[in-house]
Amino acid sequence: QYKALHEFAEYIPVSALKQDGLDVLVKAISRALPAGPPMFPEDYLTDQPERFLAAELVREKILRLTHQEVPHSVTVTVEEWKEEPADAPGRRPQVRIAATVYVERSGDKAIVIGRGGEVLKKSGASGRRGVEAMLESHVYLELFVKVREKWREDPRFLDEIDWRTRAGSE
Repeated sequence: QYKALHEFAEYIPVSALKQDGLDVLVKAISRALPAGPPMFPEDYLTDQPERFLAAELVREKILRLTHQEVPHSVTVTVEEWKEEPADAPGRRPQVRIAATVYVERSGDKAIVIGRGGEVLKKSGASGRRGVEAMLESHVYLELFVKVREKWREDPRFLDEIDWRTRAGSE
């Protein structure tokens, strides 16, 4: 049906469900891409700042622990980041992070915190371990949970939490 609509350079039937034809599709896309210089040096793993990655690690842990209970309307922002040198030879430096977890409803806040703070404690501990591995430092992570209704629909708030906007002010 699509062949009749337009003259395409190539037709590649694929099934994402069965993973049929995906290798053919990747090869075709690679052939079609123009050659050019790399966008980043070879030793770069990402172009995202550490603060953003730390926030995303915490967010991931929250989503994994709450499963389907909390919609993806959870965001995490790093409010404070203090790096302290190692206090003794052979010890790792320490990073103190204060982050805010934003949700859209008070019911989501209760789920993220959990009974007796259990979910927040587990997601914070798991997120902290991930950030420690990434930074190769000891990390002290403090989490706060706040309700901000319809934050995903608020352009000003989205601009405030965008790491590209925040990077210039830090």
